[in-house]
Amino acid sequence: MNLTDQFLIAMPGLTDPNFHQAVAYICVHSKEGAMGIIINRPLDSLVLGDVLSQLKLKPVTSKIHALQVFHGGPVQRDRGFVLHRPTCEWESTIRTSDEIGVTTSSDILKAIAGGGGPEESLVALGYAGWGEGQLEYELAENTWLCAPADSQVIFCTPSEKRWAAAIRLLGFDPKSLCHISGHA
Repeated sequence: MNLTDQFLIAMPGLTDPNFHQAVAYICVHSKEGAMGIIINRPLDSLVLGDVLSQLKLKPVTSKIHALQVFHGGPVQRDRGFVLHRPTCEWESTIRTSDEIGVTTSSDILKAIAGGGGPEESLVALGYAGWGEGQLEYELAENTWLCAPADSQVIFCTPSEKRWAAAIRLLGFDPKSLCHISGHA
């Protein structure tokens, strides 16, 4: 089972502060492991203008300056990732689906700063990573739910509502989830 372009949705019993009620968009999944970006953890003390200034870039509008930056995961928290649509080709882009890509090169940030970037984007620092077999083990332990990714949840839903919105993609109410996992 390949989970690329899927949401991983933390079950209520997942208490690790990095992943409690997290929604991760899976960018890459293979037999070697998986890599995803958490899409519902905005950083309180950092906006895009702060990131751009470190790159000596000046945003053309205050709206661009004030865009939220997300905690994408606990791995390489100093490295930037941009989830975006449409999936234009930038210097370093992985196309995860026909409508979503993830880019790690600074050319996309230059375009965003200048007002000419992708129509919709989410900038994150760090990523979530799983080694060979780790994600499959966690799924078997009922740590995560999987759902087909929905770009509306990533780009249009307020970050504090993304966990519940991702669960609703599966057709049930988040309040119906049990905080204790088990096996049948």
